[in-house]
Amino acid sequence: MTAQPTPADKFSFGLWTVGWQARDPFGDATRAALDPVEAVHKLAELGAYGITFHDDDLIPFGSDDASRDQHIARFRKALTETGLVVPMVTTNLFNHPVFKDGGFTSNDRDVRRYALRKVLRNIDLAAELGARTFVMWGGREGSEYDLAKDIRAALDRYREGVDLLASYVLDQGYDLRFAIEPKPNEPRGDILLPTVGHALAFIASLEHSDMVGLNPEVGHEQMAGLNFAHGIAQALWQGKLFHIDLNGQRGIKYDQDLVFGHGDLLNAFALVDLLENGGPGGAPAYDGPRHFDYKPSRTEDYTGVWASAAANMRTYLLLKERAAAFRADPEVQAALAASKVSELSTPTLNPGETYTDLLADRSAFEELDVDAVAGRGFGFVHLNQLAVEHLLGAR
Repeated sequence: MTAQPTPADKFSFGLWTVGWQARDPFGDATRAALDPVEAVHKLAELGAYGITFHDDDLIPFGSDDASRDQHIARFRKALTETGLVVPMVTTNLFNHPVFKDGGFTSNDRDVRRYALRKVLRNIDLAAELGARTFVMWGGREGSEYDLAKDIRAALDRYREGVDLLASYVLDQGYDLRFAIEPKPNEPRGDILLPTVGHALAFIASLEHSDMVGLNPEVGHEQMAGLNFAHGIAQALWQGKLFHIDLNGQRGIKYDQDLVFGHGDLLNAFALVDLLENGGPGGAPAYDGPRHFDYKPSRTEDYTGVWASAAANMRTYLLLKERAAAFRADPEVQAALAASKVSELSTPTLNPGETYTDLLADRSAFEELDVDAVAGRGFGFVHLNQLAVEHLLGAR
């Protein structure tokens, strides 16, 4: 198994990931700042396809126009030299103290207007660099105190902001769509739109809901004790998986941002199998970037940072290989059939059948031997054991 990444794999990294200096609430940085240009070149050497960024990752907050242009020009030159693309851009509305009560949903109207202007400027940059997705993570959109935030009004303001941004993109003719990134908590005690389900419900209320989808993150769903593969399946089912953030998480605790697969490995296997084999006829179910939003450990120097970036891609490719072997295994195919996995795709009603026909079908109720049906085993444990054995390379 070589598991050597190439740009065809569409692996991308946030500039804030490999460039994280490893500060945390209890400790100072353990690494020096990373030049974005160096990040572009190193990721290209490792076989990545793209790089993403918050505006403040590339252009220090408060830069004047001349400095801003210089930062962008250097970055663009590095992209041209390496062939790396910018598939996604996002805006930092959480780091500066002005956003301590949020951006789109701050109780302070001046802050909300400033946040919208900051995003509008960054949308122009995203379009200029050829990004196709604009992610919105509302890390400060929330509260710690229930009585300090009118949540219904906050959702009104959230919707107002997203509607305005969508209208701007349409009016400018940009080929850009939005992806909301849910998260339950941290840095706020309770963040608005905390899960995939919450975000989908919010999107349905938008004026341009067709332009807005999801950017789910492994750790963010698992922080809430949810099944990430299930959340991705629902996003795919609703046609709303616009982008994805891959990392590792070990249970309900702080946002760990581990290397992909360095958490719930079996769920990561199920996720890769879904993405790569879950489409019609076993084709990939998702064709967008496989984006890694992780944080290299505080224990690592920059040699370790680049090793961890490579580890994300290698783990994904190994899981992809294991998933392909799992699907091709005749014993797995027999176990899938015995577990009636494919039968779930058969409509419960016959073609043209109505509830009147169903009520008239005595075999569906009156004559069904429910004890005999209840006595059938599904063989799910055997199927799962086969998955574990393939994951471990034992088959």
